[in-house]
This record gives sequence, C-alpha cells and structure tokens, in this order.
Amino acid sequence: MRAYVRSMSDPEQFDLDAYLDRIGWRGGRQAGLETLRGVHLAHALSLPFENLDALSGRAPSLAPADLLAKMVHGGRGGYCYEQNTLLRLGLEALGFPVTPLAGRVVVGAESPESRPRTHAMLRVTVPGEPEPYLADVGFGALGALLAPVPLVTGVESEGGGRRHRLMPLPHQGPLELWELQAYDRRRQDWAGQYAFTLEPFTARDFEVFNWYVSTNPRSPFTQRAFLQRSTPERHLSLDGRLLTETRADGTVTERKLTDEAQARRVAAEEFGITVPEGLTLLS
Repeated sequence: MRAYVRSMSDPEQFDLDAYLDRIGWRGGRQAGLETLRGVHLAHALSLPFENLDALSGRAPSLAPADLLAKMVHGGRGGYCYEQNTLLRLGLEALGFPVTPLAGRVVVGAESPESRPRTHAMLRVTVPGEPEPYLADVGFGALGALLAPVPLVTGVESEGGGRRHRLMPLPHQGPLELWELQAYDRRRQDWAGQYAFTLEPFTARDFEVFNWYVSTNPRSPFTQRAFLQRSTPERHLSLDGRLLTETRADGTVTERKLTDEAQARRVAAEEFGITVPEGLTLLS
C-alpha cells in the first residue's frame, strides 16, 4: 500500500513512496538526523540539476503533482526551486518541520548585495537536535551541499566527500547574515557559495522568483543549458557546450560537445535526463 501523505504546508497529496523509490532511499522514515542526512544525500546523488524548462521559454511548475510527474516519474531533474520544493515535501511528509529560505549567490560576485535573492534553500528542524540544519539539494555547482549542515557558524562539516562551513558576514539590517562556504581543493581555500538570512519565505515568494529567473531574457538559465550531476566519484557539469568532469581527488577534465546528437546522448547517459522533444540543447 503506497504512502500518500499530506504535506504540512500544502493541501495536495504527496506520494512519499514514489519519491523515496526515485532517490533510492531504503532507510528509516523516523524524523531524525540519520533520516535527514540519508534522504538529503540520496536526493542529491539521484536527481540531476537542469534548466531545460527555462531554456525552452517557460517557467517550470512548482505544484507538487507536477514535480512528481516531472522529476519522480518523468526522467527529469530540476533547478533550485523545484529540487528544494520536492525535498521540502518529502521531509514534511516524513515529519520534519521545514522553513524555506532565500539567498544571494556570491560565486563570482563583488559582494552579496550585488546579487538579488534568487536561490532557495531550507531550514530543517530535527527532533532531538539542539540546532536546526541547512538543507539544500538545488545549488547547481561543485560547491553544493551533499549533506545538510547544522546552522552554527564556524563549524566545519563533511558530507559526501565535501567540506562546508557557515560563516557570519557584516550586515546592516536587523537579521544576521550567513555565508555558506565550500572548501576548494584546487585552491586549498574556502570559497563563498551564497549568503542568506533566516527570514522565512513562502511558496508564493518562490513562484515569483521562479518566474523571473526562468523567463527573464537576461537570466543565464534562459540562454544556455546548465546540467549538473554528482556521484560519490565525480561531479559532472555541462555549461552550454562545455562538459567538465571533476573527480573526487580534484582532477579536472574538460571537452566541448560538437553537435546536438552528442549533447542529447550525454544528457541521457551521463546526467540521466530525458530531453524533451523539440528542445535544442546547443545554441
């Protein structure tokens, strides 16, 4: 008998069994730290990051039924709003209290204030744990979290072979400003990923963010394909025509894709993505 569970923040039914089958989680379902870590890692390693809906000129739906149809049953991945909405629904169905957050991507930025809040992540309360956790399966970069980290500044965390920490940033507003940092093995230094406060956001907020990022002609997601996938051995990235593989030891190899047939084959075989008919990956 399948477990159809109502999310605490959404009236639609959520097929928890189908979601856990899709990410390959066979562990326990009790709302505790082991379950949070296991589900987070399983999701991060199973569902690829991709922007194909935005590339085709439409905003992806964040409705639970549509996320299940696309990402759980449809051989597709998604980007941060889809990925973390799906994770939120799964965690809530397992009994975790979850608060959506929004952040400013600082990779390549002069300062956090130079970027709008366009990234979604989650604050997760774990029964029995003194501090909440930051969960995020939708940051399409090598510095992405594979495992959740406690919301405590200055504490280094390891998960899935990656190292992260949260550091405080100077701020002018009333709320503390946090920065997620990932350890860069090539540079042997910490690198900022995104900055955020603990101000809660709602599904309505992300509907607006989602529409803007996926339809604005100046958004990078509307201009070229971005595909990402992590495994325990490597991280794969397709940025336009450039395919980059980063091994667990830090070794990097790059090659450019030459034609559409090759790109569709790489999307299917390397990223596990079924590319919609009529969509051109390479511009």
